[in-house]
Amino acid sequence: MKRQGFNAMLDLSSLKSAVVSMEKTISVVHDKAFMNNLNEDQRNAIRSGVIQNFEFTYELSWKFVQRWIRLNKTPEDADTRTRKDLFRMAAHYRLISDPIPWFEYGEARNITSHTYDEVKAKSVYDVAVRFIDDAKYLLKQLEISND
Repeated sequence: MKRQGFNAMLDLSSLKSAVVSMEKTISVVHDKAFMNNLNEDQRNAIRSGVIQNFEFTYELSWKFVQRWIRLNKTPEDADTRTRKDLFRMAAHYRLISDPIPWFEYGEARNITSHTYDEVKAKSVYDVAVRFIDDAKYLLKQLEISND
């Protein structure tokens, strides 16, 4: 049940900052000339920065989905849901285009909180690079909903 006549504004500044930071860190990794001038430890440190940005941006993303649903639909819809349910609802409300990639992002996020090794770090890094476009899309949709 949508709250009639009510479209709550969200302060998206933290999500916007996180998305921008992640995008900038990814652009450093994609600068092959720069990366080739670094030693392996330095390259790993920068890739680790992408992963840390991913962790933070993913966490903010699902929390903003939950806040948007709580404020613009019903608190019960937001508070009694799993993250997968939240992303399904986000797709239903067109905040994201497809919930399935978001399930993968959640799994990658969980990997980072339990263990660390190079193979898993590479896997999470690859997911993080795919994530940025979906995070930007979510941010855009939330901004549109704020207008």
